[in-house]
Amino acid sequence: MYAIVDIETTGSYAAANGITEICIQIFDGEKVIERFDSLVNPLQSISPYIQAMTGITNEMVVSAPTFDEIAHRVYELLQDNIFVAHNVNFDYSFVRSQLQYAGYQYDAQRLCTVRLSRKIFPGFQSYSLGRLCQSLQIRHQNQHRAGGDTDATVILFKKLLENDKDGLIDKSLKRASKEQVLPPNVPKTDFDKLPYTAGIYYFHDEKGNVVYVGKAKNIRYRVSSHFSNNSSGRQRQNFLRYVYSISYEECGTELMAAIKESSEIKRLWPRFNASQKKKEDLYAIISYEDRSGYLRLAVDKVKRGADILGSYHHIENAKAALRQLVTDFSLCPKMCFLNEELFEEKGHQSVCRGACTGQEAASDYNLRVLEAIEQLKNQPSFAIIDKGVDPEEKSCILVWKGRFYGMGFIGSDIQIEDAASFKDYVIPHKENSAITNMLFNYAKRYPQKVLMLRQ
Repeated sequence: MYAIVDIETTGSYAAANGITEICIQIFDGEKVIERFDSLVNPLQSISPYIQAMTGITNEMVVSAPTFDEIAHRVYELLQDNIFVAHNVNFDYSFVRSQLQYAGYQYDAQRLCTVRLSRKIFPGFQSYSLGRLCQSLQIRHQNQHRAGGDTDATVILFKKLLENDKDGLIDKSLKRASKEQVLPPNVPKTDFDKLPYTAGIYYFHDEKGNVVYVGKAKNIRYRVSSHFSNNSSGRQRQNFLRYVYSISYEECGTELMAAIKESSEIKRLWPRFNASQKKKEDLYAIISYEDRSGYLRLAVDKVKRGADILGSYHHIENAKAALRQLVTDFSLCPKMCFLNEELFEEKGHQSVCRGACTGQEAASDYNLRVLEAIEQLKNQPSFAIIDKGVDPEEKSCILVWKGRFYGMGFIGSDIQIEDAASFKDYVIPHKENSAITNMLFNYAKRYPQKVLMLRQ
């Protein structure tokens, strides 16, 4: 038996929204043998937009039963039947969530008439219920109301059963099939192509735009988890609604995947990525000569034309590096615009030799400043070497003079010891604070994978 279901709701995801109307029709493959319709009091306000779309107002549901009051009847109708709906994971997530709130554990096989229609009736411009009914000459009255939409879905499903020459419906119900959990518009071939390797994956919308980038130790398992976890939250429902295709890129290692993900989020600014989407100010240690001839070091935002000695993604990182230079080369904190009390609170001892009061000559002080500048400019270069995508290659991530430069792959038999030669094998990437932190933390944890390079 099939339980063909449609619901109207107060919003797009079950975790924070309620059901305003439900219709369930029990279908035996030939005819409807039982039907249940009811408005539902969602115990929250219905927005003007939803009221205009569905015609269901707050006044209409105020005296309707809550879902708790009809939960037992809904559960009776659904249990042991195959859950069928147009864009099934949307309806299923709401009904399953509401049943759980009411104390019923519900898990069912399900069929999506969007996915089935794309395969059994290929070539239509749109597979929305309204447009599909027009294409198949199905009478569709009372659109965006649970009863009217379910009536149309029953007729559509009967046509799918009649035209399923390749047994796609039975195949979709098999445990190993992903048809039940994939978004309605994503071809299963996209999922079937996903490898069981580390890398990044992209979710694309109807126009091909990237709406989400993710990293994974195992791309196929990670992508599957987005759709098979039965989450009722906003992100999963957005994925189910807006994702039309999936692509991927193998990266060799989890570290490379994490770097690529961070780089792509900054480059593409995908709609559904929340983390790492913020503008980063870049700070630098700069130098200049004051009117008295003393070389001065300071921290400032990166500006065009400034003599930048070292750049940092956070102002505190830049100040920490400057404090260390002051300590290492006996510079004057005040001449470097550092608060002396805070300087000592950070564990440093002031070793000023009087430059700030003119007691130390500029020529003597400047020699030490130049030594500090030279050290700052000569940050180490190293590569992180690990496995590649293929056994015949190795992955390499290049850090050039203390900054992430890029990454790529080299043949397993190639030996490189100088940093400049590595540049021929890696693709440059733009650095950001997340990547920098990842790389240096990884290098500390896995020194055996780090190759120090001549500059």
